[in-house]
Amino acid sequence: MISVSNSEQQKIIKKVYNHGHEQIFRFWNELDVSLRERLLQQIDTVDFELLERLFKSSQEQEHGEDTINLQPAEIITLLDREKNDKDVLPLGEKALRNGEVAAFLVAGGQGSRLGFDGPKGIYPVTPVKQKSLFQNQTEKLLAMAEKYGKIIPWYIMTSQTNHQQTKEYFEQENYFGYKADKVKFFMQDMLPAVDFNGKLILDKKSHFFESPNGHGGSIKALWDSGSIKEMEKNGIKYIFYFQVDNVLVNICDPYYLGYHIAGNAQVSNKVVHKVNAEEKMGVICKMNDKTGVLEYSDLDEKDMYALDEKNDLKYWGGNTAVHVFSVDFIRKENESGFRLPYHIANKSIPYLNDDGKIVKPDEKNGMKFETFVFDAMADAQKVTTIEIKREEEFSALKNKEGSDSPETVLRDQLKLFASWLQNAGIEVPLEPLVKLEISPLFALHAGDVQKKKDKIPAPFNGMYVE
Repeated sequence: MISVSNSEQQKIIKKVYNHGHEQIFRFWNELDVSLRERLLQQIDTVDFELLERLFKSSQEQEHGEDTINLQPAEIITLLDREKNDKDVLPLGEKALRNGEVAAFLVAGGQGSRLGFDGPKGIYPVTPVKQKSLFQNQTEKLLAMAEKYGKIIPWYIMTSQTNHQQTKEYFEQENYFGYKADKVKFFMQDMLPAVDFNGKLILDKKSHFFESPNGHGGSIKALWDSGSIKEMEKNGIKYIFYFQVDNVLVNICDPYYLGYHIAGNAQVSNKVVHKVNAEEKMGVICKMNDKTGVLEYSDLDEKDMYALDEKNDLKYWGGNTAVHVFSVDFIRKENESGFRLPYHIANKSIPYLNDDGKIVKPDEKNGMKFETFVFDAMADAQKVTTIEIKREEEFSALKNKEGSDSPETVLRDQLKLFASWLQNAGIEVPLEPLVKLEISPLFALHAGDVQKKKDKIPAPFNGMYVE
């Protein structure tokens, strides 16, 4: 065993040997003091007992999964909403006016898939002003604060890779006018990957490979950061959860909050109707009588193409990753230990060979462990799911080109803004569609444009409306 003079560091080293991961010290003699300390600091964050349980679970899963009884979930459709929206709206608006709602943004991703160097939230997305995702979302929250007379506390979960950059960006931009003390940043946990023998994988001589613990880790991070206790102290009852890349997200939607409250739900979901059976979206369904999300890759061909009695897709509710959680439910998911299950994915993981050179294998050589936020539904007594119009509330930015790309989110924004103006009786050239942008500070939806149409010149030939 390696020996050091520092007793606390020696305890960390002993822990590694006790759990059989001493291979991570094989370049120890080549490291200077600072790199040795860095490696020991990383080791000290590892829950080796959890890793061993997860690896053991991966071996057991090789013997097969339990059969799932799949059934459609209950969904409040757009047709249902035509009848019921007016009844639930007052509930959502009351919660907003009473300061009972917090916004929770999951923003741990980098813009690397977009060819962008930096946090994805800094990526410019709006058609005219090229506002970033973060600025656009902040302005939506500012508009909600103006409308309901309460500044909504904003919790932003980052990752190790972008935490500092994200904080500095908000600081440099003076939080785009939001109150800095109403914005709280915290990081999600990282989990080491292991090889197929259950051992940690060095990707540097002083570092082993880790990755974020999945979007389900957001539930744990809310608790570990003290945010849930803070919310309870401040009278927050409902958490509006959204991910950074949905350009059209309707933040803290009062109708949605109203359905959550009226249904006495602990977890709520927004879904869109899938474009077709092959669309790569997880679907809301019931699995063994529990509402949840089945990933696209886990939906077998028979169920993917299954039709109902109306000749529509049986499993049509595409998950948009927009949720409402009750604060007391998140407490229960954590206070006796984090409850979400971990999913295992075999991946190609970079590693150091015996010569200390990095190798990027073509074959899968290890396992990552992650959690899914929608798995929390299995613990909920009551789940509410509502359908939304895709063209109004869902356009994801994920890829450099093709679907879910800068091109598609630009198109979707232009179409939405044009529809708002047309709804207000303002003519907009459509072929080709003019470059236009409506600031969230001017309007959050078509109704706001209708009320303010006298402030918009007609005919409209394209510009920025604020």
